[in-house]
Amino acid sequence: MELPATLHRDLAAYAEILGRGTGQAPADPVRLIVAMLERFMATDRGFAKARKIN
Repeated sequence: MELPATLHRDLAAYAEILGRGTGQAPADPVRLIVAMLERFMATDRGFAKARKIN
C-alpha cells in the first residue's frame, strides 16, 4: 500500500504513542490502517444501510 509521506509519518507517530501507553513496541502503521478501516466501516451507518439494499 502506498501512503503519502506525511500520512505515514503521522501513523508511525500514532503507533508510537499507542505503544507508549500500553508499554508495547509500536505497531506497524499498515496494521493500524486495517484496524481503523474495519472500525470505520463497522460504524458507518450509511454504508451499512447501502449494503443491505444490495
